[in-house]
This record gives sequence, structure tokens and C-alpha cells, in this order.
Amino acid sequence: MSAEKHILVVEDDISLAEWVSDYLLDHGYQVTVASQGDFALEMIAEEQPDLVLLDVMLPVKNGFDVCKEARAFYAGPILFMTACVEDGDEIQGLEVGADDYLTKPIRPKVMLARIKALLRRAIDDKLKQQLVFESLILNAAAKSVMVDDELLDLNANEFDVFWLLALQAGKVVSRIDLVSELRGIEYDGLDRSVDIRVSRLRKKLQEAKSQPYKIKTIRGKGYLFCRDDDEAML
Repeated sequence: MSAEKHILVVEDDISLAEWVSDYLLDHGYQVTVASQGDFALEMIAEEQPDLVLLDVMLPVKNGFDVCKEARAFYAGPILFMTACVEDGDEIQGLEVGADDYLTKPIRPKVMLARIKALLRRAIDDKLKQQLVFESLILNAAAKSVMVDDELLDLNANEFDVFWLLALQAGKVVSRIDLVSELRGIEYDGLDRSVDIRVSRLRKKLQEAKSQPYKIKTIRGKGYLFCRDDDEAML
């Protein structure tokens, strides 16, 4: 879990920052340190660390403001550490985008356990946004599709229908379900918007230099995303 994971420690107490940094280094993490809120924001934007360990009381810009502003460009876990013990402070921290809260004095084993838990959750969340089929990778966050390390030229509508089919790979997805999910309306038997999206998507998949997967039309039932040589389980 700790191998090469980068943690940014934001703490203006130099002795505490050094202790936390040394402790995390001893446990296999890569660590950088910032002592001011404004510097921390710059480092978060430039370095995109795997986790930010953030003090609340900081010079120039406090931790609440750092967290709130960082959430515009940083999706990783933020763990507050502070001497504040009031419930209102914890609530404020969570409201501005923090993932968890540590109170000082910091207990090293507790800190380490919280960090590991947040990093595991971040990995799980990332995996939920990505589907992998051999050389084909769909990423929901970026709405992107990679085939043999090359980006497939899809618009957002084409990606959305692809994602729904890929989520149920090997199963037939009906037009009724697709229209309901994509357009939020009931299928009236005449709507061809989904068929158009699938047709365009299928053509672009066929143009990929190597693609063992395809979208099949199952007459009277819907669409099936599967390997080229698979038969529908009807």
C-alpha cells in the first residue's frame, strides 16, 4: 500500500512536521512538506500527491480555505490534523471537502491506519470509475476510451451508451433500459436516439486497429457488448 505513495504534509510546526515526515518515510511513503497554506495549494496543484495531511491553523491561508480551494483541481484524499476539538470544526472540515479528521496530539499508529484506509478507498473509487477489457479501457471520470493505448474519438453521448453496455458485458441490455438511463424517459417504441449512438459507436470500434470486442444487436431484445467470438446467453 505504501510503495511510492506520495503524501504532502502541510504543517507550520517544524518539529511536528519533521516527526510526521520521518515516521511516514520509515513506513515507505514519499513525503514532501509545506509550512504555509498558499504554498500548499501550489504544491497540491503541481504535484497531485496521493494524500494530503493538512493542518488547520496555518500562516497566510488556513487549512479550511486550502481544502476548499484545492477541491477545484484535486480529487485525492485530504486528512485534517488539528488541535481543534470542537464538533463544529470537524463538521466544517468535512463540509469543505476533507475525508477524515485527526486531533492532536497525533497518535502515530492511528494516523497511519487512517492514511492506509483513505488510500485504499481512493484506489477502490478509482477502480469503480474504470472498466478494463484486455486492451480496451473505459474511464468514466474522463469519459474516455483507450484501445491499444490509443484514445478512441467518442463524444459524451457515445461514451455514455458504451459505459452502460460495458457495465453489463455479456448480458443483453434492452432499448427500454438504455433510453430510461440515458434520457430519463420511457421508451415509446419509436425513439431511435440510442440506435444512432450505438451505430456510431460500433463504427468507431470497428475502425480501431485491434478490437476483440464488439456490440451485437439482439433482435427484439436490445444490445450485447461481448467478445467477437462469444454467443449471446439468451
